[in-house]
Amino acid sequence: MTVATQTVRDIALENPATIRVFEKFGIDYCCGGRKPLAEACQAKNIAVDEVTAALERALTEPVPQANDWAGTPLGELATYIVNTHHAYVNRETPRLAQLAARVVARHGDDKPELRVIEAKVAQIGDDMMHHQAKEEMILFPHIARLERALAEGAPAPRGGFGTVKNPIEMMSREHDSVGALMADIRELSKDYTPPVGACPTFHNFYNSLREFEQDLHQHVHLENNILFPKAIALESAAQ
Repeated sequence: MTVATQTVRDIALENPATIRVFEKFGIDYCCGGRKPLAEACQAKNIAVDEVTAALERALTEPVPQANDWAGTPLGELATYIVNTHHAYVNRETPRLAQLAARVVARHGDDKPELRVIEAKVAQIGDDMMHHQAKEEMILFPHIARLERALAEGAPAPRGGFGTVKNPIEMMSREHDSVGALMADIRELSKDYTPPVGACPTFHNFYNSLREFEQDLHQHVHLENNILFPKAIALESAAQ
């Protein structure tokens, strides 16, 4: 199997250093990461050879040591996600909403796409607040209990939702929904490119949206590709 035929998700899992490359090219390695690399490049109108070359450089050039999340206990990983990515969402979504309102007030009449972006930013904020609350109050504590039970040789805990696959499937669908909203924003904003002569607030808004998308990809990657599959495997082992 060549790199071009591997899924973006598998490449990111096998070599975390490649994530920086996917971020550079705007290639989704979490929600949309199930596509082969060649297909993902075609969808973005990027030459697959260019991306492949960048991936090869990423694997040979010195880079900051990436955390080995695949080997991290699940309770510890869930705590990291909450303290890092959930906290980031909690801080950034109100800030993005404020920036959106300021930019729309100044430029909304000339650029109607900004009102659409503002509405999608508001929806992301609302959706993520409910989504993260369910993870923090229900799913993540259950995964931690499941991990402890297996380590202690105790029976698997009952979560009130049948198999852990059920809430995981719901969380994954919600990830897909937020990922689609961000993809819409990227398209509406022309890859977060402010118009010529845009004010500093406009630049700040689009730069902040780009940073939010990058964090979201890292966030969802840790859950969809590492935490959730390992939780399902733990439950199977405990039964």
